[in-house]
Amino acid sequence: MTHKDFIAPRRRVGFRLVGLARRWRHLLDSRLAAAGLSDAVWAPLVHLYRLGDGISQSELAAAIGIDGSSLVRLIDMLVAQDLVQRQPHPSDRRIRLLHLTPAGRTKVQAIRKRLVALEDELLAGLDDHTIETLVTAFDTIDQRILTLHDKS
Repeated sequence: MTHKDFIAPRRRVGFRLVGLARRWRHLLDSRLAAAGLSDAVWAPLVHLYRLGDGISQSELAAAIGIDGSSLVRLIDMLVAQDLVQRQPHPSDRRIRLLHLTPAGRTKVQAIRKRLVALEDELLAGLDDHTIETLVTAFDTIDQRILTLHDKS
């Protein structure tokens, strides 16, 4: 590959996307930390809210992108803070299903308010069509990653 190959937009996407995601997450974490919300609190709560009550710990771990044993400690902390409840699965005693408590829902609403404000700030100047095109492209890439991952 020549230097010109790395200048082509198609060859820059991966590097740009990884760097952008890292910087987006860093800014998000710092803004939420300033409000007293660590990623250990906000990430599981927001993902649980997005996926809906009644998902398993392993499903939540996969959505967040962490291993199950790390999530167990986070869930223990959230349960102790009365933000999340564990309930037994109706047919499999090994599985615990997660539910937001009323306090957890209130916390998620406060977090979402901050997330929306930051997203609005970062996406200022981009019209809805451009954003929809980006999201569609992300979905396409994500589906290909899942397909390739399943094959390996």
